[in-house]
Amino acid sequence: MPNYTAPVEDMMFLFEKLRDNKNYNELEKYSEVSSELVKDILEEAAKINQNLILPLAIAGDENPAKLENGVVRTPPGYKEAYNKYIEDGWVSLSCDPKYGGQGMPKTVSAFFDEMLSATCLSFKLYSELTIGAYNCISHHATDEMKEKYLPKMVEGKWSGTMCLTEPVCGTDLGLLKTKAVEQSDGTYKISGQKIFITSGDHDLTENIIHLVIARSSDSPSGTKGISLFLVPKFIVKDDGSIGPRNGVSTGSVESKMGIKGSATCVLNFDDAVGYMIGPKNKGLSQMFTMMNLERILVGIQGLGLSEIAYQNSLSYAKERKQGKTNNTKSTNGADFIIEHADIRRSLLNMKSIVEGERALCFWLSQQTEVSLYHPDEKIKQEASDYVSLMTPVVKSLFTDLAMEITSDAMQIHGGYGFTKDQGIEQLYRDNRITPIYEGTNSVQAADLVFRKLSNKNGNIINNFMEMVKTECASKSEKVQIFSKQLEHYLAILSKFNDWIADKSKEGKDDVSAAANDYLKTLGYISLAFSWIKVLEVSFKEYDSNKDFYEDKINTAKFYFDKILPRSEYHYKSAISGSSNIMNFKFN
Repeated sequence: MPNYTAPVEDMMFLFEKLRDNKNYNELEKYSEVSSELVKDILEEAAKINQNLILPLAIAGDENPAKLENGVVRTPPGYKEAYNKYIEDGWVSLSCDPKYGGQGMPKTVSAFFDEMLSATCLSFKLYSELTIGAYNCISHHATDEMKEKYLPKMVEGKWSGTMCLTEPVCGTDLGLLKTKAVEQSDGTYKISGQKIFITSGDHDLTENIIHLVIARSSDSPSGTKGISLFLVPKFIVKDDGSIGPRNGVSTGSVESKMGIKGSATCVLNFDDAVGYMIGPKNKGLSQMFTMMNLERILVGIQGLGLSEIAYQNSLSYAKERKQGKTNNTKSTNGADFIIEHADIRRSLLNMKSIVEGERALCFWLSQQTEVSLYHPDEKIKQEASDYVSLMTPVVKSLFTDLAMEITSDAMQIHGGYGFTKDQGIEQLYRDNRITPIYEGTNSVQAADLVFRKLSNKNGNIINNFMEMVKTECASKSEKVQIFSKQLEHYLAILSKFNDWIADKSKEGKDDVSAAANDYLKTLGYISLAFSWIKVLEVSFKEYDSNKDFYEDKINTAKFYFDKILPRSEYHYKSAISGSSNIMNFKFN
């Protein structure tokens, strides 16, 4: 089993030193969230993840969730761990106190999400979708519906799902076949089949609240005719108690490459009672409240798995002896592999990416809170635009790089990495879904270049770049060395923006073929921006904690020298165009 130590020191560094968003710090609702409180939360989170959740990863991989007599059974230990998990209030961490939540900001809950992703992604998914459903209901449902369903979901006694995909449609939801027929009492009868439903059924909670998109019988075709419905596994009575079983059944549980402890279900809806959330035919925009949150969380999943892969690779490299280096330190014929240049390169690749991602995610968490709660509408909109821009970047780049990092971790472990003994190959398998679900990374890249670079409020990407340039210009002399390097790549991104704008007028193939390269160029530059913020603090605070800040400065140097140049490669690849791709004759 892999070992894991939650990176609480790095998380607290971010919370204490990089909580520099003026607009975020103006949010009155978080004025009492002190460093002392956050440290207490993270230390307790570390304990439950390291001691209780981590062992569940192998248990779920060796004993996957399975369907027995119409009921999905979770792996050994899941029930007991889940009961302790909700007893300690972890589901409620970021939820509104009005419904029994603790009201912590995403600047805190994102750290907990990372820990859970690192220790057991399969277990995490049972509560993660609950929080997504909670957010959707709290934003779009009636007060009556909120009062009826949210307290139990916040408590963790009831869970939630997101039911979109069908056999006939994945990303293209306009093709969905699930029907909703209105009844005389205002409810709907929902009929259809949904596939790949994470946590679609299980034995951890008393009830499961499904959020289902369907088409009303009098609605138009395509995405304009999609509505959103709340469909409970068990009907909830007026007094809040659980009534009879609804018309929802599990057809099967998928046999998967990874995250085997998570129940990925085929769900059949047969005249199931459903309650419409929000206006008719507006379901897709409502569901995106949940989907956009999930996309950021999927990026955090990649970050968490990258962290545990790095920790175990570093530990193994310090213990394993193999071969001699040019400046051998061995007296018995072999050096520890951490002395080899290529192993050190791989480890620094991991470390510089992971710490940069965590810093970028913390910046994005502040922007998210501002976009939701700041009283100034203009400030809210600017933050919302940044969140919109960065959502596909975080989802795609973090998960793609997690594939690289978990693969490198297997390589460092050699033959032991390929076997099940160390648990490293499971990290690779568990992460493999993250570039696929919640919209594949290619879909995210297309969404970025065709929809997110600008909107009715203006040119978002230019606003982002100007913000980065302004921050870079304000940094100290020692940071300016790095800022000038970043300015070179910002100039490349600017040329890339112009190329995208120009090619968009002529035809979509060139832009479509370049979308993944564009996302990565923007992503690597965004990570460099987060490192600039870290460096400013590191030089300023250097004498207060020399070992910690020396480590940060040297890790940043590696990132700027070895990782950031990838962004230029992606630009050069993209502007070669698509003619060879589209004209190639496949035999």
